Amino acid sequence: MKGLRTAAVYGLLVTLAVAVGLAVDQSPQHSTVPSVENAGPLGVKALYLYLQESGASVRALREAFSEPPEDVRTVVVAAPSGRKVTEQEAEALETWVRRGGTLVYLASRDAKAAQPELDTWLGLSRGPLLHPSAEGLPPEEKDFSGTTARVWVPVGVARGLERLRVALDRGVAVGRPEAVPLAGADGSAVLWRVPMEAGEVYVLAGADLAENRRLELLDNLRFWDALAARGPLAFDEYHHGAGPRQEPPSARGLWMFAAQCLVVGLLYVVSRGTRFGPPRPLLVEKHRSALEYVHSLGWLARRSKVERELVPELARRLRRLMHERLGIPLSLPEDEAARALEQTCGLPAADYLEAREDLVRTMELPSISPRDYARLARRYARLENLLTGRRD
Repeated sequence: MKGLRTAAVYGLLVTLAVAVGLAVDQSPQHSTVPSVENAGPLGVKALYLYLQESGASVRALREAFSEPPEDVRTVVVAAPSGRKVTEQEAEALETWVRRGGTLVYLASRDAKAAQPELDTWLGLSRGPLLHPSAEGLPPEEKDFSGTTARVWVPVGVARGLERLRVALDRGVAVGRPEAVPLAGADGSAVLWRVPMEAGEVYVLAGADLAENRRLELLDNLRFWDALAARGPLAFDEYHHGAGPRQEPPSARGLWMFAAQCLVVGLLYVVSRGTRFGPPRPLLVEKHRSALEYVHSLGWLARRSKVERELVPELARRLRRLMHERLGIPLSLPEDEAARALEQTCGLPAADYLEAREDLVRTMELPSISPRDYARLARRYARLENLLTGRRD
């Protein structure tokens, strides 16, 4: 019965812990996926809606790049992390670009979200770290996590642009010989142009120019206006989706917690269950009675010896009482204290001095017996009773 109550209490505590954990985990978190459906700071929904409202032909691609649409002039691949671009898709993109298409590849700075096929095709690698700069920003505009990149070569869609606002992070390097760095800062490029026969590829470090939080800063929006002026745009949404079905982190954590509870429960059942082999007889524990404890204490008292420190404590206790009741100082010698006692309360000084001499003789004995201590205790108790007004 006791084990059942313990299990019930632990079960209740576990339930409360799970409920509190789920309640705390309800706070919304901003998505970091640069998708046209993400309205958070790192999304590109504002850019997508802006292009729609401005009359540009824009849409979202939700299928693989097996055959890019022929009616699309520009394809924007914004740092996808949900699905990997396959080798067949990369070859289809390259064929489409060489026929006259424009690919805008916003390369992710996160190594876990890299696209090996696209990075190998374009020869991408991480560039140097950018330095902070607020050049071109109005005094009231604050962007502590960003920096300003200047346009070095105003060609292609960068024609007419002067400054771009990007994240304070690393740039990007393109290893193809025909690649031209168009913008950057302190020797670290953030925008490249790679011409390929009739088409071209623009490589950017991260999705900074398309993010909602920096879209209206400096010339970022003019960059997209120049692309929209060329013809229909398409944003790749297919590779933002998850490939194989994955449970959200909260669900995985809940399953892990449930598995741990199951293991603990099994251990509890095994520990409380029947052991292997024949059961042993139950041992009956018999406790001692209160009378046995009294006899034991009496025997211990008989065997014990009187501690020598208890004897002078009788005299010290009487002197403290004389000081508290009669005002006789503790520093007075014993004979003077005896006379003062006789004068104040009429107790003969001889009785007090005789009790004192008996105590001194007892202290000189090699060992003090309980009988000697009892005699002294009775004598000093009598003096205390006379001093306090009590009678024997």
